[in-house]
Amino acid sequence: MLRRLHSLPGIMLALGLAVVTLTGAMLSVEPVLDRLAAPEIAHGTSVATLAEAVAARHQSIDSIRKRADGSITVAFSDGDVNGVERIDPTTGAGLGPYRISAASRFMTNLHRSFLAGDAGRAAAGTGALAMLVLTASGMMMLARRLGGWRALLRPIQGTPAQRWHGALGRLAAAGLVLSSLTGMWMSASTFGFIPESQVAAPAVVASGGVPAPVGTLAALKSVDVADLRELTFPAPDDRLDTYSLRTSAGEARIDMATGAQLAFMPATALDRLQDLIRMLHTGRGAWVLGLWLGVSSLAVPVLGVTGIVLWWRRRAARPRITMNVSARTADTVILVGSEGNSTWGFAATLHAALTVAGHRVHTAAMNELAPVYASAERLLILTATHGDGAAPASASKFLARLATMKKPVPVTVLGFGDRNFAHFCRFAEEVSAAFTARGWPWLLPMKRIDRRSAQEFAQWGQDLGAVLGHDLVLTHVAERPKTVTLELAEREDYGVAVGAPVAILRFHGAGAGAKASRLPSFEAGDLVGILPPGDPMPRFYSLASSTRDGVLEICVRLREGGLCSTFLHALEPGDRIEAYVRENPAFRPAKGRGPLILIGAGAGIGPLAGFVRANDAGRPVHLYWGGRSAASDFLYEHELAQHLAERRLTSLNTAFSRGPNGGAYIQDRLAADAPRLRELIRQGAQILVCGGRDMAQAVTLALDTVVQPLGLDLATLKSAGRYVEDVY
Repeated sequence: MLRRLHSLPGIMLALGLAVVTLTGAMLSVEPVLDRLAAPEIAHGTSVATLAEAVAARHQSIDSIRKRADGSITVAFSDGDVNGVERIDPTTGAGLGPYRISAASRFMTNLHRSFLAGDAGRAAAGTGALAMLVLTASGMMMLARRLGGWRALLRPIQGTPAQRWHGALGRLAAAGLVLSSLTGMWMSASTFGFIPESQVAAPAVVASGGVPAPVGTLAALKSVDVADLRELTFPAPDDRLDTYSLRTSAGEARIDMATGAQLAFMPATALDRLQDLIRMLHTGRGAWVLGLWLGVSSLAVPVLGVTGIVLWWRRRAARPRITMNVSARTADTVILVGSEGNSTWGFAATLHAALTVAGHRVHTAAMNELAPVYASAERLLILTATHGDGAAPASASKFLARLATMKKPVPVTVLGFGDRNFAHFCRFAEEVSAAFTARGWPWLLPMKRIDRRSAQEFAQWGQDLGAVLGHDLVLTHVAERPKTVTLELAEREDYGVAVGAPVAILRFHGAGAGAKASRLPSFEAGDLVGILPPGDPMPRFYSLASSTRDGVLEICVRLREGGLCSTFLHALEPGDRIEAYVRENPAFRPAKGRGPLILIGAGAGIGPLAGFVRANDAGRPVHLYWGGRSAASDFLYEHELAQHLAERRLTSLNTAFSRGPNGGAYIQDRLAADAPRLRELIRQGAQILVCGGRDMAQAVTLALDTVVQPLGLDLATLKSAGRYVEDVY
């Protein structure tokens, strides 16, 4: 619901909002120009003194007025010549005619009404409301995605469009809310929805005496020019007329003969609020505010473009489910909870495989859970988790609807998420707990899929097939970018002597000269998807290099029976592969100069070595790494020694399981170094862990003990982005 509320107004009103915000940004420059052009109004000059100086230069004066742009003007008549001129607020000297440029007038009308009169003003007011809805819903979605309102300032991860959309929206939100609220108020005021002040003007009786020189009038002498809004002169041939003096405090009527104040109408709270709203919206009289609002407005066209890109990608990414039978006739119901549509791809693969196996399958969103499925023999739930453990968009109503179901059927839950986040598959766990609490029978225990692993999904499919009594092959190939051809430039081999071969492989673009393919853009810690011959399913490896290194580098352990690792270990320089890069922004060092604690084992050293290599700034980096034998598989030994000498690496702690005295493991090194680790964590250190799950679990147990004296736990560090894993 929240996503629909955010998307629909933005898409439908994108062009109108772009016009309003761009013209608003242009108009925001005017307060700065006004400040530079208008003389500063200093305290110390009375309205009487100014009026006397101006009256000496003109035959008849209609009014002296302080404009919204800060300038003081006089409307005068000199015989047959009528005009308005700018005047010096201290001396009353003329500064030239006062004119509003045609460009400014056009821009203002375009901003207020789209050059379409009252209909345009109504559209502009509607646009202000839409902008408020977009901003509020966008910030709520961003907070949910980042893990709550307290996490709103965390780095934003995702595609470039997602990062730009989130970062710009976050920066511009306050200014857009202020512009929207004040714009709505002004629009409502224009159409009479906000009543005007109802203070009745008091009856006054002037003395009717001979007009005194304006400079002698006591009521005008007591008012400073800095407080002036407008001074209206009496008609020269009507001795019963009066001066009208308006300031921020209210409006006074002054006898032109005696200079006495005959009546005073104080400004109401509504008057003051109207003035404040006008200033907050236009920035007139507060040029810094005006510029801030203008810069916020400039973000809107970019937000519109990136928002439409994200909407289109979500729309295009959701696969069409073929042979989707009705819910009433299905023997198998698949319900999907997805925020970014990737889970729908897995559902489509599962749907197709079950259909080929002879099942009647119905696939729908979790929000479409029906009260009863007449023919269903099983219910399969595939769901992601959004942000801080929340339900994704297509599952927000599921738990409420589940409570109304009367007929339980065997069920299983498959959760999709990322172990780098603190609330890995939390919504799937909530769904699983809800089924258990209601006594539903389990077809299979709940399972979690880490980072859309096609291999883990295929294994789950085998388990499901065993329960159903037939083979179920789930070969899920997510839509991927176009592959590039890479050529192996060089390789380093380790670990053969201890029965654990590991190869460091470095690739460059295939071909030579102008025809050579270019490396894609990537950073250490990103993933490269490699397609082994004869298999459409990519295998992903963490990158140990960045594009600026000129090579694409990976560290690959040979796994027994591993199709892709066997293929890669058989490569010789000059051989080629087909590959593509997938960003992995969740596994990167945080920006800044805070300490880094890098922990890995085996081939998991790849991205960690890349982080050290990229440490040009010399921030404190402490590497803990475990292998089998120092003589056989000390990966990156010489490069790390060089980094120590260059201060790219502050300290290196190694553990070899086949070392003397029975060897040691990386968790042993962490426990022995607990005091120093605590001090680094107290200084704000970020911890990055890369390697196998068994190693990661042992590291977790060791570090939990390390951080407990600090009053911390790893869950807290994870939620703050200070403990991240790349585990396989």
